[in-house]
Amino acid sequence: MKEKETPLVEVKNLKKSFEVKKGFLGRSQPLNAVDGISFAIRKGETFSLVGESGCGKSTTGRLVTRLLAPNEGEVWFDGRNISRLSDNQMRPVRKNMQMVFQDPYASLNPRMKVKDLVAEPVLIHTRLSAKERDKLACELLETVGLNSRHAERFPHEFSGGQRQRIGIARALSVRPSLIVADEPVSALDVSIQSQVLNLLQDLQENYGLTYLFISHDLSVVEHISDRIGVMYLGTLVETAGKETLYERPLHPYTQALLSSVPVPDPTVKRERIILKGDLPSPVNPPTGCRFHTRCPSCMEICKRRAPIFREVEPGREVACHLYDEEMMKLERK
Repeated sequence: MKEKETPLVEVKNLKKSFEVKKGFLGRSQPLNAVDGISFAIRKGETFSLVGESGCGKSTTGRLVTRLLAPNEGEVWFDGRNISRLSDNQMRPVRKNMQMVFQDPYASLNPRMKVKDLVAEPVLIHTRLSAKERDKLACELLETVGLNSRHAERFPHEFSGGQRQRIGIARALSVRPSLIVADEPVSALDVSIQSQVLNLLQDLQENYGLTYLFISHDLSVVEHISDRIGVMYLGTLVETAGKETLYERPLHPYTQALLSSVPVPDPTVKRERIILKGDLPSPVNPPTGCRFHTRCPSCMEICKRRAPIFREVEPGREVACHLYDEEMMKLERK
């Protein structure tokens, strides 16, 4: 892991809600997609967000890149608070942060040739000529493992894995320092996933990239991450280094997630932790700890009071009353 004193990205108490209509009369209610999360990403590292569908991972990625504006909290990028910048102020910042989306076909304009798709950010952020843009697009296609002779083709002429490589080439075109990869391999065949993950790691080393990697697949996350944040219902429940998290998960939700990861060795048997109940609605989250309705270690205090997300050991933060000594003393009384 490459560590620097000043993080490239710092998220502070970030919140985002959406108004949703509910009921016959269509009354609006707030849906808290992201509810007060904080984390930092050091330069040159891969920080991954994992969790069930609907936990707020993708919304967080869009908040970091300011594709969405937060309701509360701050996003700091390279020492600058970008949370409240206007679109014009964000334009030079966006050159340094790019996204790779989940569906490589939906994120590519089917009417544009590949060379124009790859060079589109260059057209927006630089003054290169058309000839220079075409040359750069061909070089980037070669960089991501595609043939530059295919630059005149359209997206539908490529496979899913090739289209994702095109999306990665487009993200690289303006030489960003941060790439937010939102489920970049979940729509691909397993045989292709490892190729794309290896490509992302090679590019990180060659270009000095920093990744915010978003995924629900813990096997994928283990392959690419330096540090991992586990999300549940809009909140972070645990962050730790990859080795630490996989060897000794602390939060009951993290333990349940990791227990479901297949072990390649048939002689090793892992005890599966089955969570009871369904994921509660973010429109009406449970009181106290949001995980208490499904937690096998639930105590009375969990139903009444939300745990504080705090550092319990160097490099690891957890939001759980099991690791809050002061609360446990009050509970015993």
